[in-house]
This record gives sequence, C-alpha cells and structure tokens, in this order.
Amino acid sequence: MDHLRRIGQLRRRLTRTGLSGLLVNYLPDLRYLSGFTGSSAALAITRRSARLFTDGRYIAQAAEEVTAAQVKIVASSPTVAAIEWLAAQPGVECAGFDPARTTVAELTRWRAALPSHLRRTFLAALAAPLVEPLRMVKDEDELTIMIEAAQLGCQLFDYILGEMRPGLAEFEVAAALEHEARMRGAEGMSFETIVASGVRSALPHGRATRARLPRRGFVTLDFGIILEGYCSDMTRTVYLGKPKAEERKAYEAVLEAQEAAVAAVSAGVSCGEVDEAARAVLRRVGLAEAFTHSTGHGVGLEIHEPPRVGAGAANRLLPGMIITIEPGVYLQGRFGIRIEDMVAVTRTGGQVLTPAPKALIEL
Repeated sequence: MDHLRRIGQLRRRLTRTGLSGLLVNYLPDLRYLSGFTGSSAALAITRRSARLFTDGRYIAQAAEEVTAAQVKIVASSPTVAAIEWLAAQPGVECAGFDPARTTVAELTRWRAALPSHLRRTFLAALAAPLVEPLRMVKDEDELTIMIEAAQLGCQLFDYILGEMRPGLAEFEVAAALEHEARMRGAEGMSFETIVASGVRSALPHGRATRARLPRRGFVTLDFGIILEGYCSDMTRTVYLGKPKAEERKAYEAVLEAQEAAVAAVSAGVSCGEVDEAARAVLRRVGLAEAFTHSTGHGVGLEIHEPPRVGAGAANRLLPGMIITIEPGVYLQGRFGIRIEDMVAVTRTGGQVLTPAPKALIEL
C-alpha cells in the first residue's frame, strides 16, 4: 500500500480547506493513511509532517507497520498528544477534526488539554470529511485484496450448500460457515452472519438463531469475510424443497431487479439511478413496497461505507468504487428473498466480484 501517496492526496485536500493541520483519530481512516492496525492511535498531519501517536503496547507493531509517518510512543492519550503536537508546530494556527467521528465529551477533553488562548479557536470541525472521499475510490492494491476476499466468499457459499439440510439450527449453519472461513484464511467475519430460514427469511437482518431449517422454504445467507483488513459482502437465497409458483415468481422478480441494478452500474451514473433500476422492476410486479431498504452501499475497510446506493442519492459513481447491489423482497409472516453482489465500478460498467450462482438453487 502506498501510504505516502495517500497522505499526499490528503494534504492537497487539506490545503484547499485553508487549514494547516489535521487530526485523524478514526481507526479505519488511520489504517488507510498509515497502515497501522492497532486499537489506540492518532495521526497528526501538517503541510510538511505526519506523526502517529500510540501507546507502549504497540512499540514493535507501529515500527513494523508505519513507514509514511514518524511514530511517537506516549504514556497518555494518543489523541491529546497529537493535538498538543499540532498546536506546537510553527505555522499551524488551526487544526481540523471530523465532527462525525467525535463526541462532545472528547472535544471537551481535547480543548481542555490546549493552552487557554487556543481552546476556542485551534480545533475546527471540518465542513466535510477529507479522508472518506479518498477511501471511496479503491486503488489496485485494494482491488486485488477485495477480489480475493469476494472469491473466498463464493467458495464458502459453495461449501455451505453441501452442509445445509432440514432440521439444522440456523446458528449451526452460521458456525459451520464461519469455521470454514477461518480454516481457509479469513481474519474474521465482516459482520454477524445472517442465516434466516422459513418465515424468518422475511427479516432483512435475521441473525442466526436456534430456529431449525424447514423441510420447505427459503433460506437467506448473508455473510462476508475480512482479508488484510478489507471486507467482502454477499447474499444468496436458496430453497429447501420445491418452491410454490408464487415463491418462484417472487424470486425471479428479485433476481431481475438485482441484475438490472448491476447492469446500471457505470462511472458517472448516480447512485439514485442504480437504486431506481432495481426498484422499477419490483414496482412493475407489485412488490416495490416489500423492498424496504436501500439497494446497496460502499464496502472496503468497513462493511458499510459511502456511497449509499439508495433512492434519490445524488452521488455519482467513480471508477474504483466498490459497492453492493442487494435488492430484496420481504413478506412478513411468509418469506423473504435477497440477492447481493459486490460490484467494482469501471469506466464502462461494473465488474461483479462475487460470481456465485444466482439462479434459484433448490436443495
């Protein structure tokens, strides 16, 4: 990862804001910029310098991971130390911070650590995030890792199909999938695995429970793994037994909606247009009201990142963004269906990173 280049890009954005310093203390942003993977750190950036502050637990780790910034080990709060350092730098009259990642209590504590004449003026809330726009567009190194993570997800789906059978508890299916993920090299799961079967498939976020897989009914599997800090995310809905005509028709509608949204992905297209491509299909067959969430979201170092692919979202897709496309239909007390792919935005369209089968699988 070229962390020096990323910090350089950030500095250019910082200069355009008119600020001469920046505090970064949100760990995913900090990892993106410096490579540091510990649980306690702050990164202070000026127009000429970058310094990472962390505590004594991470002496060896920081020395190994961080090359784009000087490392300073402190006994006190790394964030307070970073702010004190920024305030002492020549030419740094004001330092920005991300208000979306800062509590009132934290800001009060930070200001109390400053000399009295700086407490009101030195720390300035950013009008818009500076690191987030950089993270939305993945570079080649990130894309390579995320392709590998997505491919592992597809392998796990193929594996779990051979393990599923009526009578198994949902949590047993989730446990088998997660164990196999670890055995195949995953660092962990991107989020708590969703296994929702039978009438529970109508719960969009139906966490795996003690409920038993039915002899006949849908099972929704929504899961992701982490490789080198980057997340994958995919959903497939399969059927145990033989589906009724209404169930098959609903599945085909969700599949058509999902594929329509995937086909709509291209650089320059708004996220709202992608969402509408899926919603229009379900509207035509009278199922739009059963689609109760956005069509997708960005994914990367976090499982949910900008941009949001939802109704009316004006953000335009850029080459290098990686988003999910995951329309669903949820009929409470009956059944639910969701199909999700990760899609990398290219100049001419979208590259599906999760090419596991999407035609209805009957087990």
